[in-house]
Amino acid sequence: MFMSRKGQSTLEYAIIIVVIVAALLAMQVYIKRGVQGKLRTSTDDIGEQYSPQITTGSYTTTTGSTQRETVTAGGGTSTRVTRGFQDRSGNEDVAGFSQEIWP
Repeated sequence: MFMSRKGQSTLEYAIIIVVIVAALLAMQVYIKRGVQGKLRTSTDDIGEQYSPQITTGSYTTTTGSTQRETVTAGGGTSTRVTRGFQDRSGNEDVAGFSQEIWP
């Protein structure tokens, strides 16, 4: 008689676990949609997102070099220093956010 009660409670626990797992599997789609919706809301709250098609940028490039050449010949020494610099700057403007079409 004691064995049948022990087996009965083990069976009851197994059934409860199966029901809980089935409920979680059934709710998986809804939980995933809720998490994705919350993530999308959070990213929308950040503001305008970067788009490589719509950008405004500026750049400045400065390049410089110094070359020192020392030549020793016939008892004399000659030194030549050459310096070169190049500056480059510009702007790039592309259409505003209002003209972008989001899928």
